[in-house]
Order: sequence, then C-alpha cells, then structure tokens
Amino acid sequence: MWVKRRRVNRVATISMHTSPLDQPGTGDAGGMNVYIVETARRLAQLGVEVEVFTRQTSRDLPPVVELAPGVSVRHVHAGPYEGLDRADLPSQLCAFASGVLRTEAMYEPGRYDLVHSHYWLSGHVGWLAKERWGVPLVHTMHTMAKVKNLLLAAGDRPEPTSRVLGEEQLVEVADRLVANTSDEADELRNLYGAPDERVSVVNPGVDLQIFHPGGRDSRAAARDRLGLPQDAHVLLFVGRVQPLKAPDVLLKAASRMLVEEPALRGRLTVVCVGSPSGNGMARPNVLGDLAAELGIADVVRLVPAAPQHELADWYRAADVTAVPSYSESFGLVALESQACGTPVAAAAVGGLRTAVRDGVSGVLVDGHDPHQWARALRRFTGSPRWARGLSDGARAHAAAFGWQNTAARLLDVYTGAVAHLHRVPAGLNS
Repeated sequence: MWVKRRRVNRVATISMHTSPLDQPGTGDAGGMNVYIVETARRLAQLGVEVEVFTRQTSRDLPPVVELAPGVSVRHVHAGPYEGLDRADLPSQLCAFASGVLRTEAMYEPGRYDLVHSHYWLSGHVGWLAKERWGVPLVHTMHTMAKVKNLLLAAGDRPEPTSRVLGEEQLVEVADRLVANTSDEADELRNLYGAPDERVSVVNPGVDLQIFHPGGRDSRAAARDRLGLPQDAHVLLFVGRVQPLKAPDVLLKAASRMLVEEPALRGRLTVVCVGSPSGNGMARPNVLGDLAAELGIADVVRLVPAAPQHELADWYRAADVTAVPSYSESFGLVALESQACGTPVAAAAVGGLRTAVRDGVSGVLVDGHDPHQWARALRRFTGSPRWARGLSDGARAHAAAFGWQNTAARLLDVYTGAVAHLHRVPAGLNS
C-alpha cells in the first residue's frame, strides 16, 4: 500500500474547558494553556494555520480573537458565560460541538485538514468533528483519570467513571495519541490498551527567549524588583493551588526545616505564585490558613498568578523551585525554572522524571513526606557549591527543550495522520 504525502494547511484545535487566552495558574488554566499557545504559534511559523475553539466565558469576548499571525481563537457559546464548574461541562458538550460544526459549515468543504483535541472533553467534540469532516483526529490527554486515581492526594476526589470511559473511547477512535513523555506513552498502552502504532511521543518545550538566566547579577536584580532580601533562602512554588499540585507539602516541609534549624527563620522565604483552582470559591485562602496553622505565616509570601515575564523573575530570584505534584504529564514549571538557571526539587512521578534530570538539573524526591522534602530542600540552602552545580546543569538540560522542536515533531505527527487517512492501494498509483 502506497501512502500519499499531503500538506497540512489548517488545523482545528479544540480546547473546550479552558482558553489559551486565560492566565496560566488561575482557574483551570495551566500547562495545557501554555502548550496550546506555544505550539500554535510555532506551527503558524511553519506555515500551518491554527484555529482554536474554546468555550465563551464572558459576554464581552468577541467571536474571534487573533492570538498571533496565523493563530485565531474562536469563542463558542455553550452554557452560562461564567460560574460553570468543570464538573458540569459534560452537559454542554452538545452545545459546544454544535458551535464548532456550524463554524466549519460556513466555509467550503475541506476547510480543516485535521482536528487536534486537548483533554478528554475536547476529545469527544473532536471525535464528532472527525466523523463529520472526514479528517484525522489527533488527541492529547494532558492528564488521565486512571493515572490520577492511582496517585490521589489526601482529600482529593477521584476522577469519575464517566471520564475513565470517555478516555477509553478516545483511545479507540483517535488516529494519533500524542504523549508528552515515554512514561505517558507507556501509561496509554498499559492502562488504556493504546496500540503502539498510534502513540507518538512529543516532548513539550519552553520559551527560551523569556525563560533564561539573565545577565550578570540577575538573581540580585530579580530580588530587588520583587522585594526579596538579598540574603534570603527562597523556596518557590508555581502553579494552581489544588491538592494535585501539593503546595501544602512545601509549606509542611518548610515548617519542618524551621523546627530542625530555628536560626533559618530569619532568612527563609517561601513564595507561592498561583491562584486557587476552579472558581476558587471552595477554599480561597487555603495556603494562608495552612501557613498560620503551621506557625510559618511570617516566612510565607502568597502571590497571584503572574504573566510569563514576571514569572521568569520569580524563578531567577529563587534558590530552588519545588514541584511536589502527585501527578504530572510533564511539568512545564520545572522546565521554565531550569531554563532560568534555578534547579528543581520535584516529585519522582510521571513526566517530571523527564523534565528534571536527577542529580544534574535538580533532584527527584520519592513520595510526599514533608520530612523527606525538608531534607531535600535543606541541601539547597546548606550546600551552595552543590546547588551552583545543579544550576549549571539546569540551564543545559532546559536548552534542549525548545518549542520549535515540539512544533516540528507535532507537524510530523499531523502529516503522518493525514497521509494514513489518504493512503492509496497498491496498483492505483501507476
């Protein structure tokens, strides 16, 4: 059978539950938002037009927003504009899918060469579009219910059976499944029965123009801008405030460090940059309450989610970035920190085992015991020469993960999926 190579000109990207225009670190916006934005921009630079479909969450949003040359965001009306919890989004799948299909129907047939859906809810809309438009479906899980349920944080709710079934269906129908790491690819195969030939590993990247070490004395300058003491031992957490990301582990570890070394209190600063997950109404001040309960409110600084250029300053100002998540498909925070020259202490789970090179660009910590995390973090404040070596390793490790490489690899996946759909039987090409 001869496979005809076809150019991919336009992609419909589906991101129902969170918009690429949202600020990462707030609500449901996180690494997936960064991934969609950065890959879309780089794909456009490669000559592929990208249209991102997302749910409209405000009456004031225009129908279409140009994110970058060749990249547009289409707002689809589906359900109430504000206050809709992610758990209630399945009730709006029909309305959202209808809006996506109506958009395509306004144009001549063949407008989109491929659908790329992100997260399981979007995957079901992409499934319908694939069938209606006769194009391949490429799907990226980003997180998986079976993996999350195996690694639940204390007090966190397990993912529902409806999501497990929905992901199993997507594995059956998607033409290609994009995994962030080889570990995630193994999870797709072992937990979901994904066929080898339909799983492709594409590592996410980091914007090396924004996240870089800076010039000479960049840490001192960053600390001046952020109001941090020059002699502080700064432990940093970046991400949404939710049990999955485990910022409580960092606070409990910091408390343990102060018990073991009371003199450290005068220099220790724990910075948490991020906002509550979801609508933030359940426990809006959970970290502040925990810090007070632990008796460390005086060393904890809580900062709302920040734009990328400001986030880079926080990374440069820190001695170490802690990523104690219970589950991560990759962990872009770890990569951004390392690109700024700041090593990472990360939980030895999922994609973090790829994002962090243990003993070279940071350390991987088994489990979530605050005592064990306190020991790991204490090395960064107590062994400056060792930490400087990790800083050099962090920069070198992150330099290999540019978004241009991610987009080029993703385009290969797209081209292969389209070519497979339009394969020509032997004998018909003569």
